[in-house]
Parts: sequence; C-alpha cells; structure tokens
Amino acid sequence: MKIRRVFVAGLAAICSVAAMASVPLVKNGKPVGRILIDGDSGSSEAADLLQDFVGRISGAKVPVTGLDGVKSPKKGDVVIQRDETGKVKEDGFRISTDNGVMTISGDPGKGAAYGVVTLLEDYLGVNYYGKNEYSLAESKEVTLPDVNREEAPAFRYRQSQSYALADDPVYRIWMRLEEPGDEFAGRLWVHTFDRLLPSDVYGKSHPEYYSFINGQHRPGKASQWCLSNPEVFEIVAARIDSIFDANPGLDMISVSQNDGNFTYCTCEACAAVTEAEGTPSGNIIRFLNKLAERRPDKQFSTLAYLFSMQPPKITKPLPNVNIMLCDIDAKREVPLTDNASGQAFVKAIEGWSKISDNIFVWDYGINFDNYLAPFPNFPILQKNIQLFRDHNAKMHFSQIAGSYGGDFSELRTYMVSKLMWNPDVNTDSLMHKFMEGYYGAAAPYLYEYEKLLEGALLGSHKELWIYDSPVSHKDGMLTASLRKRYNELFDKAEEAVKDDKTLLDRVRRQRLSLQFSELEIERAEGRANGDYAGKVLEVFEERVKEYGIPTLNERSNSPVDYSRLYHERYRQTDNSNLAANAEIKWVVPPTGRYAENGAAMLTDGIYGGTSFVESWVGWEGKDGEFIVDLGKECEISSVSGDFLHQLGQWIFYPKFFEVWTSADGENYTEMGKTVQPEDREAKVKFQSIGVTADKPVKARYVKVRMGGMEVCPGWHYGVGCPGWIFIDEIVVK
Repeated sequence: MKIRRVFVAGLAAICSVAAMASVPLVKNGKPVGRILIDGDSGSSEAADLLQDFVGRISGAKVPVTGLDGVKSPKKGDVVIQRDETGKVKEDGFRISTDNGVMTISGDPGKGAAYGVVTLLEDYLGVNYYGKNEYSLAESKEVTLPDVNREEAPAFRYRQSQSYALADDPVYRIWMRLEEPGDEFAGRLWVHTFDRLLPSDVYGKSHPEYYSFINGQHRPGKASQWCLSNPEVFEIVAARIDSIFDANPGLDMISVSQNDGNFTYCTCEACAAVTEAEGTPSGNIIRFLNKLAERRPDKQFSTLAYLFSMQPPKITKPLPNVNIMLCDIDAKREVPLTDNASGQAFVKAIEGWSKISDNIFVWDYGINFDNYLAPFPNFPILQKNIQLFRDHNAKMHFSQIAGSYGGDFSELRTYMVSKLMWNPDVNTDSLMHKFMEGYYGAAAPYLYEYEKLLEGALLGSHKELWIYDSPVSHKDGMLTASLRKRYNELFDKAEEAVKDDKTLLDRVRRQRLSLQFSELEIERAEGRANGDYAGKVLEVFEERVKEYGIPTLNERSNSPVDYSRLYHERYRQTDNSNLAANAEIKWVVPPTGRYAENGAAMLTDGIYGGTSFVESWVGWEGKDGEFIVDLGKECEISSVSGDFLHQLGQWIFYPKFFEVWTSADGENYTEMGKTVQPEDREAKVKFQSIGVTADKPVKARYVKVRMGGMEVCPGWHYGVGCPGWIFIDEIVVK
C-alpha cells in the first residue's frame, strides 16, 4: 500500500524551498522542465526514479530525453549524467545548480540514483520507510532549490536486511543497500569451502583434504579444509578460474571457512603454522595470499570469524585479499569498546587494520533466536559503525535480520542504512524523523517505550545477546512493573491512531514484541495456564495470523505454530506425573552451570522454550544419567523425557533413552530402551522420548540414561566437536 501523508512540517519545508528555488520543474500540474540523460544505465535508472516521484507529488509526467538530442539545457531542466571528472567516489554523487539547470552526476553505478534519492528526501519532502511505504506532500508545483552538494558513502559496499528488499526495488535504492550478487562472482560470498571443494564429491576418496579434528580427518559439508595440502590448492584454484570465467564483470570471490567453531585443521603441518602465527587464521591468510598472488587482477575475500577472528602474527594479507571480520561473539548492551566480549573484537580489528586496509566488517544486530523479542541496541549502532570506519573497513554488512513483524524491523534497517552512508549523522533526529513519519501520532509513545527499554537494560547490568531469551531479562528491562508501563504506552499509542488502520496496524505489529515477551516470561514463571497469559495469547495469536508474520527466528519457526504449541505444551496442567517435585540424584552430572540448579528444573512442571538459557538441563559430549526418587513405591507404566532439538546451537535429540527401575535404590531392572533416529531439520523442536513397560512395575527409584552426542556429525556445523543434549522435564506415569 502506498501511503501519502501531508505533514505540516513537510509543507512548511517545501514552501521555504520554493521561495528560494531556481529550477521550476512543474507548474500548475504541468511539466515545464525536462530530465536529460546521457547513455549511462545508471543515469537512466536515476531519471526513472525522479520522474516517478515527481509524478507522485504533482501528477505531472516530466519528459525524459537523451542529452545527445538536445543542443543545450534550458532553465528548468535536470541533467543526470555519469561523472567524468574522476573526483566522485564509488556510489558518490554531485548535485549542482547553474542558471536554472540542475545537474546530478554520479559514478557509473548507483551514484546518480543516490543523488536523486537525496534530492527527493532532503529537498522535496519524500520519505521512505518500508515495503512500498512512503510519505510525501502532494503539490501542483515542483521547484528545485539552488544546491551545491557532493557526497560519498563511508563504506563503498553497504549491506543489511529487510523483508522489503525482495519485493520493492525502490526501497533498496532508497536505503542505498547492496547485495552479494552485486559484488561476488557466482554469489560466493561467505562459508564457501564446501561449494568450492564439495565434500560429497571428494570426501570419501580424499578425506585428507578436510580438517583433522580429534584424531582423524573429518569430511563433511561443515568441515574446513586441510589448508597445507597442495592438492586442495590446485583444485580450488581451478574451480575459482571457472567461476570468474562464468561471471564476467565481477572481480571478487569469497574463499571462506564453513560455518562453525573449533573445526579448523590440526594436522601436523597446519598445527605448525597455527603455532607460529598464534592463530588458525595464519593458515587461511597464507592460502588466500597464494590465490591472490596467482590472480592479482581479482579480489579474494575470506572470513575472520570465530576461530579465525584474530590476525596472524607473521603473515600479512596481500592488498587484494579482503578480510571479512565478524563480531558474532560480542554482547550488545554497550558498544564493542565497553565490555569484555566486545574488546576481543576491538583487539582483532585493531590488529587487522595495522596489516590491511581492505576490511569488510560483518556486524550482528538482532536476537536470532527470538526476532520478536525487544532488542534495544540502537544507542550502540553509531559508535560501533564509527569504530569500523576508523579501522579501515571499506565494506559493511549489518545483519539485523529485518523480518516482517520483528522488533522495530523497519526502523532498524532505516537507521543502519543511514549510518553506513554517514556514520556521523544525528541518530536521535533520525529516530524521531522515522517514528513521526511511520507511526504518526503514536510516535511519542513508541519513542518513550524504546528509550525506557534502553535505560532499563543499562540499569539492569545484564548482557544483551544475539541468542537471548526475554526470560533472561525478566528481572531487568522486562520486570512486571516495566511491562505494565510499556503496555500503558502501547495503549496510548493505539488510541492516538485508532482511526487510521495503517498506522494502527504498524503500532500493533510492534506490540507483538512485548506480547511475545510476556508469554515467554509467564511460561517460565509457571503461569502459562493463567488468565493473563490466556488473554495475551489470544491477542497475539489473532494478530500474527492477521498480519501474516512469517517467522519467530532464523530457523523459520512459525508464530502461528508457537501459539498452537503454547496451548498444547504450556497451558496444560498434568497432575498425574509421579515425578513432580521428586528428588534427583546425578549419576553423570550435567555440564557446567546446569548441574547446580538443574535437578529442580527436571521436576518443576515448567516446560522450556526455544532458547536453552532457562528451564533446560544439558550435557555436552557425553551421556546423561540420573536417578529419580519418587519418595515411595509406586506402580509405573511409562517414563519419558522432554527434549530440545536446536541444531544451530549444537543441540541434538539423544541417541537413545533408557530406563531402569528399583525398589531399594541398589538393584535395578531394565524397563526399556528407545533408540532415537537422527534429525537434520533446522527448525527448533521439542519431542517427548520415552519407554512404556509391557506391564506396570512397582518401584521407588527410576534411573534414566540418555545417549549424548559425543561428536557432531560431518553434516553439522560442529563437525568433530562435542554436541549437546537438553532435557527439561522427566515424566513418570
């Protein structure tokens, strides 16, 4: 839906511009000027954009004419052309006015189009917010001002995320965003090892091409390479040549590690390089330098990610080796310079910037496990982006997972897109401008809501993590009293725009974030079957269906399925569980902190959510085993456990579930064993796994043994490394 709104401030600005203007383009709804273009495709795209929006403002279709058919421009003309001076940087533009003629010149790519966007936004009062969502002031007069302005972006390549990018080409231009296909040959831009050296082709015949991990070479789609193997280099180099040949005009390719941590090669040769360089990135940079030396006409990008984040001590990347540096492990409640996890990244970027001026920073800015959860990181965006710019970053991907219905999804893309262009812009003014345009009269209440969240987060001294749960903040920014205040603000916001369905829907979409958080906290506090949770669930379920909200997280779990699951999993009371509040004794204790309070979690009747940070008990790389003391002898027919499946966090269903029973706690008899098949589906899931006796048995003690994932399989991100099993409830019937 295209939204046209006339704001008083916008009209005043346009009237002021008109008074000082010198280029009349439209009068009385009729074109009096022309748009003149050279033969460059970028100029044509820019002209179409200007013609389109001038038409939306005035109703007039300003003619577009080639410069070669015009003797000389006349007053009222807009000339759009490729910059021939060589002074305009990549994606940059120049706007100038002389004798009633405006000239917009840009680099051969998108520069001229970005100049038109600036003209429309800063001088003609057009603002763009989301998918086909914009505001403008309609007028029969369009007069352009005297302008002498030159701009170039801080980052030559700017990438972010928004659902709008797929279906609205204007949105992409307006936000000045690019995509990997614009830059990287064959769309090879991250995690490309298995595409360049497919394990299903070479794995069986040449396991030595792949990482040596925990005692053996482990081929697999997520395995890394043995970078010291000369045959690997020859195969990859030939493959790269063929990709460049098939993609003329694209001069960059990514040769980068597969996703996953701790999976680099530790064979004798690779380990020696790692030891000498002080980091596994040493092997990677030596390999990339050989490729770059072989093809000096091309750019080779590689990840500095997880195990390879820190720079090598000895080897420097060649100028045509692009370092894609990632800060995935950093917490987000403060800028990267201000907490320990962020300072590890700061150390990395400082090190890389001393040996390279060809850096691509990949930053993360949302909760990937819970897109709808509040994620008040807006105050840190500018400082982090300035840090990247000041340390030789020329390319930037701000991964904010801009899903439809996600927490301030449209605002988040708007903010980072503006900051990637100009990291020194006033961010508070940006936020006000967006909110006033997108939420109308509801804007003050949503602004206050966001600022309260930001302050409460800092005051709580809790970390903000990209795999967080709202439950982690129930004693911080999401306390009961704060949630009450947030709801009051949303009530006022809805009331302020109740007569405008478009604005009301936008407010209600954002309110889903608060409602989801309340549902999660009510669940974790054991109140999921209460009246309040029921009311919130009813509204949440109705609205995610009405608005078609596609996903809760990066694993594509549906919010409609979540609502159904909430009814079935959390709002049911089971009074027949003999293990309720029973005593637990560890035979094989859970890993780390889970051993401390995990016993109560197994028998408290509270089922866990998709994030493993609460309610769950986990074992890493080993079987789990414990004894349930029912307190007295009971007749038992079945025993089951509730398990989490979340491959993105290396969490698998148990390989088996085995039950033994005893009357005295010393002599046990096997009740049964269930073998669980492997599940490779990426979605986060829960499953009850258990055994049923052929006939009831009498026992007081129940011993449960679960088969752990000692080593992640070759198809998984953690190939060769220990996996996890997680259980939240034990049920004895």
